[in-house]
Amino acid sequence: MKRNLIKGLCVALMMLCVVSAFAAGGKDSGSDKIVMGALIRNLNETFVANYADNLRTLAQNAGVELRLLDGNGDVATQLDQLNTLLTQGVKYFVIIPQDTAATEQMCQLINAKGGAAAFSNIQPSVEALKVGKNFYLASSPETVAGNIQAEIADEYFKAYPDKLGPNNTINLLIINGQLGHPAQVNRRQGAIDGLKARGYNVNIVAEQTANWAAAEAQALMDAWLAAYSGQFNMVFAQNDDMAMGAVESMLTNKFTDDPNDITKDTNGDGTVTKVPVVGVDATPAGQQSIRENKMYATVLQDAVGQSTTAFELMYTTATKGSAIGTTAGGITATTEIGEDPATDPAVLDQCFLVPFKKVTKSDL
Repeated sequence: MKRNLIKGLCVALMMLCVVSAFAAGGKDSGSDKIVMGALIRNLNETFVANYADNLRTLAQNAGVELRLLDGNGDVATQLDQLNTLLTQGVKYFVIIPQDTAATEQMCQLINAKGGAAAFSNIQPSVEALKVGKNFYLASSPETVAGNIQAEIADEYFKAYPDKLGPNNTINLLIINGQLGHPAQVNRRQGAIDGLKARGYNVNIVAEQTANWAAAEAQALMDAWLAAYSGQFNMVFAQNDDMAMGAVESMLTNKFTDDPNDITKDTNGDGTVTKVPVVGVDATPAGQQSIRENKMYATVLQDAVGQSTTAFELMYTTATKGSAIGTTAGGITATTEIGEDPATDPAVLDQCFLVPFKKVTKSDL
């Protein structure tokens, strides 16, 4: 009987240890260290890789254990990774989701464990943020990026009006990101609306996806130069990788100011290519391309700003219980804008918008 009593006490103690480990609330068992999960949709993209690198630095400096996983561009993989981390007791998450459609399910799974998440780059749905007040947007409004591309084009054509087509026409090539991706849809809309609002007639000569990839953009521009040479006067690419792919095609095909010396900006317009190419992201490689008079300009999508904001939202939630009403990455919650999820008054206090910024050679 005494043996059975001791055995029963041992079982009870083991169960207590298991419960205590899961009750640690995203903290490493046996210590006060915060454990944070990072679900990153695809580390092959430059912006996303820079975002992840900053997260690692932030976590190390704050003494946070960061469990960062690459979703390799697959929604099912990301959901499996989320379930694995939840099973391990992780409760606080920074997420670059593969697509918006999965974010509500992610929030429901995290909420069921009493957790929290901050989403960047790909916005969560309104319904996802409504799952609970510990779910946040820490990103940049994509229509603004497109509108800044339009602002850059406007400044260019005001400086070089002879480059315009008849009737104030911009003959535009658009290199899209992944079709249906929120950034692809909203950057495109912001760019076209921005050009029209500035009084331009917009003729889209051609547009196609290059899936955010430089190599695909280069191949696409090779085909367009063969088909449309002399018919366009501006190229918008929805990220820097694709913009630089387009520029590389122009250099290779000597679609430049001086075909005999592709490094010469003979007309002084800030680019060696015959027409300007404008990107988005302001990656280090993109900025260097601008310094070399290759890519004309870009729009800063702040990987450091977004990741810092998302991290601080989760750190505050982990240490204080909520980040509502606080400042993260120097940013406070937004007022209503015309882009989801910051369109519903019920979730505006959960939306922290990191600004885009124009980047031309004079800004570097």
